[in-house]
Amino acid sequence: MRRIRVEPYQRYTSSILSGRGGKTTAAFFDFDGTIIATHSVKDMFMELLKAGEVGGQEFLDMGTMMSKYIFKVGSMEDAMASSFSNLEGMPESRLIELGEKVARERLAAEVFPEVRAMVQAHQAKGHTVAIVSSATRYQIAPIAGELGISHLLCTELQVRRGRFTGAVSGKACYGRQKALAVRAFCQGRRIQLRQSYFYSNGAEDRPLLDVVGHPVAINPDRTLAKTARQRKWPVHQLQSRGSTGVTDVARTLATFGSALPLFAAGLPLRALGASPREATNFSISAWASLASMVSRLKLLVHGEENLWSQRPAVFLFNHQSAMDMLICARLMREDVVGIAKKEVQRQPLVGPVLRFAGTVFIDRENVRDPQQALKPAVDALAAGRSVVIAPEGTRSRDGSLGKFKRGAFHMARQAGVPVVPIVIHNATDALPNRAMVIRPAEVKVTVLKPISSDGWRLRDVAIQSRRVRDLYLKTLGRSPGQSDRE
Repeated sequence: MRRIRVEPYQRYTSSILSGRGGKTTAAFFDFDGTIIATHSVKDMFMELLKAGEVGGQEFLDMGTMMSKYIFKVGSMEDAMASSFSNLEGMPESRLIELGEKVARERLAAEVFPEVRAMVQAHQAKGHTVAIVSSATRYQIAPIAGELGISHLLCTELQVRRGRFTGAVSGKACYGRQKALAVRAFCQGRRIQLRQSYFYSNGAEDRPLLDVVGHPVAINPDRTLAKTARQRKWPVHQLQSRGSTGVTDVARTLATFGSALPLFAAGLPLRALGASPREATNFSISAWASLASMVSRLKLLVHGEENLWSQRPAVFLFNHQSAMDMLICARLMREDVVGIAKKEVQRQPLVGPVLRFAGTVFIDRENVRDPQQALKPAVDALAAGRSVVIAPEGTRSRDGSLGKFKRGAFHMARQAGVPVVPIVIHNATDALPNRAMVIRPAEVKVTVLKPISSDGWRLRDVAIQSRRVRDLYLKTLGRSPGQSDRE
């Protein structure tokens, strides 16, 4: 019987994937409040303010524009023109640099994972995907690049000799102008608007929502929510990004805070006759179940049978998020130990938890005798316990895949056990980089088939390391040229 593959956020993508395909169907996405759960102009402004590049008039004009945008009063176009006039004389390169910095440090973590899944579903169907927004391309382009969206319909600023004139080129892409921009875009591309989609959160986008065949409201404002109810448009209320509440903080504290007491709970079992290994297995399984439930982490696992087909083994995982420890515990549950550098033992909370979990601590500075440094892990494998390790060594800060270190492959060779690659696709949906609060998420994991280490010679280790990394890149749908760290 054929096994059905379940992808993350399928309830948001199933109607797209079952619909019409081809580039004559378009999917248009608003940006602020729709793709991201924040207002990019605010984040750009705060960065300029922090750099001391904002004067009194600029502050006043920005406040006026934000007020009119949020409360939908007065002429938004006039407010935008006044605000953009303050850019006169600024080098365009400065705003490009600023936009990339803000996207990297603030906006990337605010992209709704559900909306990202919708974008990917449209791309999978071969649709023409575009962002249409009143924001400038300096705010939009970096995130659009990450999402693989090349078409930007936005407010364009006038530039002469590399500097802004302070004027808008043409008209601001706001309200009715969005619909006009989309119609102009569709001409010559044979795009059929009655077959196309538009996703928005604001009532000001009603002119464009009215002309597409598939209007969708994402976290709509009060006016748009009322219109959507009356017109029976789909409405998605997303809470995976944006402001956090007391419940989110409590859920995060419970997820990680429960680790130490649950591992300590294994001690009484040992007093009752359980072996250290049995007690540790109980603690790992109990924490994985409780923490997953509390954090509302849902794992969608492909190749789960590969977790059990050959044990013990060296399990590898690509390190994306602080949630990876929970993901690995949930997957393997028993007879597994983690690998950590010996310095981690001194950390106040993490050190005791890892010690209770039976973690093997390795002296990574012992370069003179690497075989001796790896001996504790090899001994664990010889005793029948599997080892789980991140071959990148450190967590990725930008989602790229780092160069693989060779220690894990040396372990497998010395112990004569297979390597099993665990590919984590989107752990940052649950806990983005630089974030402190866990969000509910559906995380996709692919477990590849075990790779035998039989016959590996010392000189084969480097080759196998590169080969396995290439498998990760392929499974993640990337190539070495796509921002992956070599």
